[in-house]
Order: sequence, then C-alpha cells, then structure tokens
Amino acid sequence: MNLIDKNSIQFGRYDHFKGMPYELLDVVYHSETQESMVLYRALYGEKQLWVRPFEMFFESVDRGGKVQPRFLYVGE
Repeated sequence: MNLIDKNSIQFGRYDHFKGMPYELLDVVYHSETQESMVLYRALYGEKQLWVRPFEMFFESVDRGGKVQPRFLYVGE
C-alpha cells in the first residue's frame, strides 16, 4: 500500500470544474483495494460528504476543448 504524504496535499476549498464549491477534508484508503481516496464535503445544500479516487480528484478534464483541473484549489 502506497500512503499519500498528507503534507503534500493542499487541504481547504476547491471549486469543481462545473462551478460548485467543496472542502477537501482528508485522504483515506479503500479497505479492500487500499486505493487512495479523497474525502470531501459540498459547501452548499446539505453539505453532503463524498469520496473520489485520489487520481481522479486531481486529474485534468477536457471541457469543450479547454483542459482544466477537475477541482481547482482556491484557498483555506
């Protein structure tokens, strides 16, 4: 299992490429596969908690020919 160095992660607010705000809370691990996952919370509505694979959270997406981060760090 490869643990993520949490000191290398910017915790705080991220904006999803579709415009909604989220807070990155922690990096956690899948109990069966040991895959690294990001635990994050919506900063709107009922403030639902979500998990997403680490690599997917930090990947870039192509939206209409514009490549941008899936989640963009905006601060603490």
